[in-house]
Amino acid sequence: MRVYPTFFRLAFSWMDAERAHKIGFKGIKLVHASGAGRVLARFTAPAPSLQTTAFGVTFPSPFGLAAGFDKEGLGIEALTELGFGHVEVGTITGQAQPGNQKPRLFRLIEDRAVINRMGFNNDGAAAVEPRLKAARAALQRRHPNVRPVIGVNIGKSKVVELDDAVADYLVSARSLAPAADYLVVNVSSPNTPGLRLLQDVQTLRPLLSAVGEEADRAAGRHVPLLVKIAPDLSDEDIDDVARLALDLKLDGIIATNTTIGRTGLASPAGKVAECGAGGLSGAPLKQRSLEVLRRLREATGGAITLVAVGGVETAQDVQERLDAGATLVQGYTAFLYEGPFWAARINRELAKARTRTGAVDSRQRTTES
Repeated sequence: MRVYPTFFRLAFSWMDAERAHKIGFKGIKLVHASGAGRVLARFTAPAPSLQTTAFGVTFPSPFGLAAGFDKEGLGIEALTELGFGHVEVGTITGQAQPGNQKPRLFRLIEDRAVINRMGFNNDGAAAVEPRLKAARAALQRRHPNVRPVIGVNIGKSKVVELDDAVADYLVSARSLAPAADYLVVNVSSPNTPGLRLLQDVQTLRPLLSAVGEEADRAAGRHVPLLVKIAPDLSDEDIDDVARLALDLKLDGIIATNTTIGRTGLASPAGKVAECGAGGLSGAPLKQRSLEVLRRLREATGGAITLVAVGGVETAQDVQERLDAGATLVQGYTAFLYEGPFWAARINRELAKARTRTGAVDSRQRTTES
């Protein structure tokens, strides 16, 4: 029987969501700082059978932590000790910014969902850069063969006008690409005014081209480049992004970010309205994110890596997305509801399923021979 859901109900469900997040994250970092994380990692490490290769990088597991949890690279090592095959840091902007006014993070417990309008609160690229370098070096020392992967998600500073967005993204790319295993251009958050307009392919093309060139130049190597899109795009717009990604030879697409939609929720309409504007994540996003993934798989023909995120709660959800064409899968919102052993449990169940599948395949081959 899992204890954490009861603990969450008693300790966190009544608390301001952002405060609860900070307390929980601090606890995770304290476990690492005490040295207990290294002991814990012996039990949470993904099975070797889960190793996955995407855009030339080997991941310990196909399952990782989406951007948004560790916005500033303050707990990368601690989070990998919980079993995540990769941690995507960010969203990080060229300039430090406080984000939107509080309160800005709200739970819809009945829906296992969250609404946020954080607004890319972070210390800025220059401050995050040394943290990434230190975490990357530490992980390499501890995992000389296959280490957890560090992704870096970058966005536009709020004070920067759209006409100057490219230059702003380049500030982040220049600072952060050398320490990144892959880089994500976020143009799909609903919480920075005008940001989603950058998803238009005419605007997106020069942005992605410039970021890719600058990242490779700064790192002295090819840094895999991905773009993260919204679930609210029309099917035609999804197809346009897929064609652009193929044309630019991007390394991948992450599908999807949060939604501005509010349909099909179990939470009372009044409670949802009180939360106000922001991106909805969690279980209600499950179906649409899967639809977008399948659409991208058809449009790209498997030519580029697809990373699935949105409504992922269980190992079955992860496997469903892998079967639908994703190479990697990310989660975040369910982490808040499921607790610190969520990733380890998903990895364990994925490994068991692969063992069973391998045994069945072996028996079939024996019978056929």
